[in-house]
Amino acid sequence: MNTPELKPWFVYLVRAANGSLYCGISNDPLRRFAMHQSGKGARFFLSSPAVALVYTEQCASKGEALRQERLIKKLKKSAKECLAASGSLI
Repeated sequence: MNTPELKPWFVYLVRAANGSLYCGISNDPLRRFAMHQSGKGARFFLSSPAVALVYTEQCASKGEALRQERLIKKLKKSAKECLAASGSLI
């Protein structure tokens, strides 16, 4: 039996057209961003479309990505903007 290769998980931030930031997790953030741009994947983007993937952070597991997502969502907007400005992308 061969075991499937484990894909890394990422927490990511997407900028909406209205300037707001959306935080989520995925094992393929580029594919997920494309889904957001096409109007699928999150109701968040119904009112303002996704325009840019501005931050990604690789995590060791899905559980770690979920924990990091929770932490980022608790941050003030200014702190999220600092993450977005850090330019950390895959």
